[in-house]
Amino acid sequence: MLRPPRGAAEAGISRRCLSKWYVRWLVHGEDGLTDRSSRPVASPNRTSEDVADLVEALRRQTKYGSARLAAELARLHGITVAPATVHRVLVRRGLSRLRDIDPPTGEQLREVVRYEHERVGDTVHVDVKKLGRSPTGGGWRMHDRGTDAARASERTGPGTGRVGYTYLHAAIDGQSRPWTTRRR
Repeated sequence: MLRPPRGAAEAGISRRCLSKWYVRWLVHGEDGLTDRSSRPVASPNRTSEDVADLVEALRRQTKYGSARLAAELARLHGITVAPATVHRVLVRRGLSRLRDIDPPTGEQLREVVRYEHERVGDTVHVDVKKLGRSPTGGGWRMHDRGTDAARASERTGPGTGRVGYTYLHAAIDGQSRPWTTRRR
């Protein structure tokens, strides 16, 4: 076996880690030292596309949840699949939420569109929030209707505050934050 260069302690890593990197460098050169995904190259136990197609078809026809779809697959087709596996297939196919499926047809209801503008000031998104102003000491919800404390909170004058609404405006530039809209 090849011996890695000394200096693992100086680099602050274990000899095993240094040995692994050294072998990668010998086999692949500089490219062997770049960051790689830890995702496996192949997943032999992944649910087959035929079963995933059956799950999708049943979901669109029946609108059942994961547990019931797993039971229907076993009853109708003799395929035993765990409800968690059915859920993973539904998530992968974008069907995990019923609100995204059109009830009569079973088709995809909404498409998510993301956009971000290139220059500052191209688009400004404004949101207005209506907030109720409560009198000092609370209103009738705090004291109940018709009580002396509730009537005192309705009076105008010093210390009572103005009853009504305050409008809070928030403006966000379209360049600084990507927005998501749902298109029907």
